[in-house]
Amino acid sequence: MSDYRRHYVEGGCYFFTVVTHGRSRLLTEGGRFERLTNSFHYAIRKRPFVVEAMVVLPDHLHCIWNMPQNDADFSIRWMLIKRHFSAGIKAVPNDRREKPIWQRRFWEHRIRDEQDLERHMDYVFYNPVKHGYVKRPADWEYGSLRQAIARGLYAEGWGAEEPRSVTGLELE
Repeated sequence: MSDYRRHYVEGGCYFFTVVTHGRSRLLTEGGRFERLTNSFHYAIRKRPFVVEAMVVLPDHLHCIWNMPQNDADFSIRWMLIKRHFSAGIKAVPNDRREKPIWQRRFWEHRIRDEQDLERHMDYVFYNPVKHGYVKRPADWEYGSLRQAIARGLYAEGWGAEEPRSVTGLELE
């Protein structure tokens, strides 16, 4: 058994990578992106948090969350999201009564400062280009880059060239 310990900080800002079981390409097909979006809204209603950035690819997602000042439990939120999403998908449960939809664990990184936040946001938004789905990040419909552009956080043509901030960065 792993001896991994999560770094819970009340009010913390976190980058996450969450992957489907066996890298199944199911997150952007057949209305499942809408189901995932609804699962996030469900979890936010139950245990509030703020999604600062997000991108969903067919077999994994990356996002950045801000936790409430008096709460650090991102694990319960991921459990709510995964459970809500999985409830509507037909799959045979394993011996632990889990549907083989998500990898059991997820990867998190606590954002340390503004530079770290910028680098991780760039990584989130550039990810569809990195994986060859689109040539420009804003062309990918399954993410929040368009909202970030509308809020003035990114320029309209951002990502036409690979940002230096993500060169060599591997967070999957």
